[in-house]
Amino acid sequence: MDLSTTYMGLTLRSPLVPSASPLSESVDTIRELEDAGAAAIVLHSLFEEQLRYEELELHHYMEYGSESFAEALSYFPEPGEYRKGPDEYLEHIRRTREAVGIPVIASLNASRPGSWMEFARRFEEAGAHAIELNIYFLPTDIDEPVREIEQTYVDVVREVAGSVGIPVAVKLHPFFTSVAHMAHDLERAGARGLALFNRFYQPDIDPENLEVFPNLKLSSPYESRLALRWIAILHGRISCDLAATGGVHHGRDAIKLLMAGARVTHLCSALLKYGVGHLRRVEEEIATWLEENEYGALADIVGVMSQKSCPDPRAFERANYIRMLQSYA
Repeated sequence: MDLSTTYMGLTLRSPLVPSASPLSESVDTIRELEDAGAAAIVLHSLFEEQLRYEELELHHYMEYGSESFAEALSYFPEPGEYRKGPDEYLEHIRRTREAVGIPVIASLNASRPGSWMEFARRFEEAGAHAIELNIYFLPTDIDEPVREIEQTYVDVVREVAGSVGIPVAVKLHPFFTSVAHMAHDLERAGARGLALFNRFYQPDIDPENLEVFPNLKLSSPYESRLALRWIAILHGRISCDLAATGGVHHGRDAIKLLMAGARVTHLCSALLKYGVGHLRRVEEEIATWLEENEYGALADIVGVMSQKSCPDPRAFERANYIRMLQSYA
């Protein structure tokens, strides 16, 4: 069975791509992922704050005696809290390229435009086949207009995509006023791929100790419904390749997202929960389903249930929402 696909110009043996996670911190584990069937690997993220920290630290030694420096740095996590510093991250890209035969996608987690964006060129120089931009910030200023917030994303993508020769994907969240319009803007800014959707991890409160603390929960297959809907709506309307991320645990989850129009499906929670070897089981489930339903290749199902191809395109919009509410017993 031919499970090959393409993503941002990269030819992949299957649509199964482990997303940014602790699993990609070790070259040995990445080798295991490749052996289990990973078609590419998205490395864990390098954070904008790490690059800004180094820049501030350099400024400190150039302007020794500045009273504001300690206060400025106090807003950042300690350097030791990050898994790899910038130089270590670049070396990790190089070592991974040498160790595996699958495409290596570097991940940069950022919030606002800045000099850190120049670091994308170093990803390319280190050997990354592509870059995934995870733009993550929470607008809390009530005076900041929506269009300025959206323009921030566009500016980051335009700057990064224009500075490198390798393709750039954007990992989006679903909270834009118009996801479709935002996707189109990012495409025009130079994005070659869109990964739908980023999860905004919500903090929790400890009421006894009066503390706010992180509370990360692994995804469930149900969460893929949001990505399925928007991938189905965007497929065929923009030229960016679409990646589904969040909730892919089994072969059937991946098949539905591919039918909606995804080129690849990212996996994270399922691999953390069931182990690296689970990737092989997901691939077998996809191949078996295709054979049982008499499809000759994976490419035959991509987009067949997108809004553009669906017999009832309204099913992805308000009509289906009303129908579901009225039919619940």
